[in-house]
Amino acid sequence: MIARTTKLTAALYALGGLLTQVDAFLDGCDALRLTARAKTFVPGQSVYDYEVENFWSNHQIMAPACVFRPTSAEDVAAALLINEVTTTEFAVRGGGHMGIRGANSIDGGPLIVMSNLTKLEVAADRKTVWVGPGLDWGEVYSYLGQFGLATTGGRLSPVGVPGLLLGGGINFHGNQHGWSADNVVEYEIVLYTGQVVKVTKNVRSDLFWALKGGSNNFGIVTGFRLNTFPSGDVYAGVYSVTDIPALLEAIANYSAFNTDPLSHMVPQVVAVDEETTVGAVILYYDSDKDPEPECFRPFWDLPNVGNTFSKTTLSQFADETGQLVVPGIYDMFIAGTTVGKTYDDLLEGVQVSWAAFEAELPKLFAILPPADRQLISMDWQPLGDLWLAGSQKANPAGNALGFEPEEKGTYLAWAEVVEWRGEEHSEAVYDWIKTTTWKIANATQAAGVYDAFNYMGDSAGFQEVYDGYGEANKKKLLSISRKYDPLRLLQRLWPGGFKLGL
Repeated sequence: MIARTTKLTAALYALGGLLTQVDAFLDGCDALRLTARAKTFVPGQSVYDYEVENFWSNHQIMAPACVFRPTSAEDVAAALLINEVTTTEFAVRGGGHMGIRGANSIDGGPLIVMSNLTKLEVAADRKTVWVGPGLDWGEVYSYLGQFGLATTGGRLSPVGVPGLLLGGGINFHGNQHGWSADNVVEYEIVLYTGQVVKVTKNVRSDLFWALKGGSNNFGIVTGFRLNTFPSGDVYAGVYSVTDIPALLEAIANYSAFNTDPLSHMVPQVVAVDEETTVGAVILYYDSDKDPEPECFRPFWDLPNVGNTFSKTTLSQFADETGQLVVPGIYDMFIAGTTVGKTYDDLLEGVQVSWAAFEAELPKLFAILPPADRQLISMDWQPLGDLWLAGSQKANPAGNALGFEPEEKGTYLAWAEVVEWRGEEHSEAVYDWIKTTTWKIANATQAAGVYDAFNYMGDSAGFQEVYDGYGEANKKKLLSISRKYDPLRLLQRLWPGGFKLGL
């Protein structure tokens, strides 16, 4: 494969030189149409019209000059080289889940979509599965369920494969198996040279480490091999309450004292309107033996206004949580973290972050009419010693995330969520989000519970991610990026995502 791609590299650079001599204004889309017309689509064609709107949030919708739909890694290599030799800025979209304008689309350049890279194949020994970047986790879980297997994927079915795996990946099984990225045992990636190469713990081991949290700074990933594990029925559901102060205490209790690796939970406080808040806790227990796990006792002890916790499967539950994804709206996730080694520290982190968010809600309600509000909420995700143990067991080689609960205590990775209708509100909502996020950071810093870690999967475009990995990891990522992209073409021509810089 490498030799074949090297010949392609030489041919395309020669083609690029010829094309630019013939027409100084030739760009990537012109060249793609000349060399791969059947896979290149322009405005007015149905494939183009579908792909340019196939995103998580409306503010991701842009106007590419063309859409390129590869069917192989070699197609991706050809498109990458064409854009390089014509010095054309481009974008790449996997699942379209990173809800940041410009992260996975572009105005005026080629958009490379992974829609047809959907290989899904379990290994003969059923210990791993090959997953293409054009899939979402609902498709992966449905396929693996036929074999009684699962993997550490997204918690909502519509979430795309590549963004989650390259950004770390919080998942239902993290207390057993660590980050989603820890469970990738092989990558197929297109380097800036056009080479299609394999990456494992033993082959390009530096790149293997960097791809576990380093996002799209090294090449275009065209396939992942993931660990699998047995999975049958589980217990899962949503537990809803109205006593928010008690809920915050329950969050801190579980985060401080849970010792059951089969469990995972995502507690959320939803601001329904000016007068009403409701707590909703996503509970997941990786066993079919216990309909009321004791580890969730802090929540069971709260009076509920709804409880769907029942026997199900991972696939079915991811479909259920996937109903939270509403098409045709604008939404933003914004990340942050508090840390604590004791119940009191963790409680303060939850209380202070929620109080800072809640204090700003009247200003948001003033600029966003009730009819245009879809979801306004804040959630907290505990990541502690169990998560670290699962990570180290699954991936002794380590990752780039700089996750240090032994030193810092349990992380509570929080996320603000604002979803709305109407583009006319976007500028005012963006301003509110930035101000509110700054106030939460200041409040948690003043309380002594702030940490710089921003989980990439929940981060907004204005946030810094790599600072939270620690200075040493950030420098190491940049060094590896420069090794595999010494001309910095991927930084210059592929502007989307969280880039490390030149």
